[in-house]
Amino acid sequence: MSAVGSPGEALDWTDRLLEVDVGPVAHGGHCVARHEGRVVFVRHALPGERVRVVVTEDNGGSFCRADAVGVLEASPDRVEPACAWAGPGGCGGCDWQHATPAAQRRLKAAVVAEQLARLAGIEREVTVEELPGGPLDWRTRMRMAVTDDGRPGLRVHRSHEVLPVGDCPIAAPGALLPVLERAWTPTAEVEVVRDAEGEVHAAELFEGARHPEIGSDTAHERAAGRTWALPPAAFWQVHPHAADAVVDAVVEGVGDLAPGACAWDLYGGAGLIAAPLAERVGPEGRVVLVESDPDATAAAGACLADLPAVQVVRSRVEKVLGDGGKRSSTRGGSSLPGPPDVIVADPPRKGLGRGLAGQLAEQGAARIVLVACDPAALARDVAALAEHGYRLDALRAFDAFPMTHHVECVATLLAA
Repeated sequence: MSAVGSPGEALDWTDRLLEVDVGPVAHGGHCVARHEGRVVFVRHALPGERVRVVVTEDNGGSFCRADAVGVLEASPDRVEPACAWAGPGGCGGCDWQHATPAAQRRLKAAVVAEQLARLAGIEREVTVEELPGGPLDWRTRMRMAVTDDGRPGLRVHRSHEVLPVGDCPIAAPGALLPVLERAWTPTAEVEVVRDAEGEVHAAELFEGARHPEIGSDTAHERAAGRTWALPPAAFWQVHPHAADAVVDAVVEGVGDLAPGACAWDLYGGAGLIAAPLAERVGPEGRVVLVESDPDATAAAGACLADLPAVQVVRSRVEKVLGDGGKRSSTRGGSSLPGPPDVIVADPPRKGLGRGLAGQLAEQGAARIVLVACDPAALARDVAALAEHGYRLDALRAFDAFPMTHHVECVATLLAA
């Protein structure tokens, strides 16, 4: 079906029905199709399929977004979604429930490889590793929205609309039961955590305040051969097996870190990565953990009290690397102890950015290990570090978010 209009008139395809051949996967949980010379980003489709789509957004001639509402020629990788809310107009949390788990990992690998090629100029074959437990029952942390009548639910894709749900197949078993059986403040959000001991913690977020409502004030987690006690709101990996997978990959990337060495753990959270680094450098070495979240730094100080090598610095990384970007009198523009032999950084989804990547490179570390949950941000950071002589040596990727388009990567870069 074609869009029609007056000659010279800009056409708006919103709500139009089109038939398209689906091309390659793109970053963000959709695939690329073309219709009458325009790019259409299609959700709920798979490469190689022919589908009927409804256009949900028209971006003024540059591209459209659409949902596949009918499959005319199906991919052999297509399966029935495990969740009734996963399709068009439903919950926006899952992107690939209509694909086999193996196909999902191939799609994510293709995205990581494409972003590295396009943004960093690196051609590399990527494999996304499966974590134990399967594609369901893994999400131990989630944020729910609340309807106008106080019912908890999940947001529709790219919308503020809240979809009340009675369950979530990817949520950890038992995580949502105490949340769904009670009413909440209309239009609030609910932060849900199920820790390693099975305790559910839930807090209501409303008008800038956090109000704990369910569970205790301490979540208990297990990873890296240790037990962690931390506030439920402190950052922790969402998948129950992701923390150990990331730690193993980071330790592998760090390499032969000698006793007495100095390591920086930037955006270090509650100390998940600092712990094995400290064990490597020994009591005569130093691991400097930098984190701005006070709950996380308090947990790190308590959980790592037996490791004398660890120094916890509560600050923004940008600030300690030269007073907010301004060069300080110390080597490389940093107010941190050093110089570091290795730097590990697990920045927010947006990545380091060119400025901070350049500041890290100036420290002269032999290795920089990046942990990233966004392939585009990772590729940009790898490209920025390459401008300062660092080359990508190793890359591991993990399917830490099954059914979604997200993927966790650990990249090791070596100084020239």
